[in-house]
Amino acid sequence: MYKHFIKPFFDSLSAAIGLVLLSPLFILVTIFLAFANDGKPFFFQLRPGKNGKIFKIVKFKTMNDKKDANGKLLPDAERLTKIGAFVRRTSLDEIPQLINVVKGDMSIIGPRPLLTHYLHLYNDFQNRRHEVKPGITGWAQVNGRNAISWDQKFAYDVWYVDNISFTLDVKILLRTIIKVIKSDGINAADAATIEPFDGN
Repeated sequence: MYKHFIKPFFDSLSAAIGLVLLSPLFILVTIFLAFANDGKPFFFQLRPGKNGKIFKIVKFKTMNDKKDANGKLLPDAERLTKIGAFVRRTSLDEIPQLINVVKGDMSIIGPRPLLTHYLHLYNDFQNRRHEVKPGITGWAQVNGRNAISWDQKFAYDVWYVDNISFTLDVKILLRTIIKVIKSDGINAADAATIEPFDGN
């Protein structure tokens, strides 16, 4: 009942309300990032959703597109702008994903949507994370986020799939708020992104 009916309703309602309440902040961050990223405040990328269906995720763009002499993008840590670092540290970069929730591509709570080129690397157990909609935050995020191994993340994701409940979602949401306030588990300044998943 909760998983199939109540949760989707609350997702759409809370995301819509969140966009309205956060609209002043949304506009302000958009303006600052537009200046920092040559008029490109948003980052769009294809990600796998429920049942592996591909959708386009939207986030605030925290890194610029500067390239080296050979036309290759500079390392992530060198492209992370000052305003981008602040936006990432405070998790403000996740706000635009409320649009994905309203559209029905994502949920507020669920396994984080990973990169599409990881799809062929998953074993049957790991692939179970796609049995539900991906979320803005999830059980793995409040249990270590970038500080845990890929195996641990997948284990947390699948555990969530098997134990979805209103109580668990509220627990994850509250723990997420606490972690955001404490900036707990956020990427270090010299490691803008986590190590890529290689299937091992």
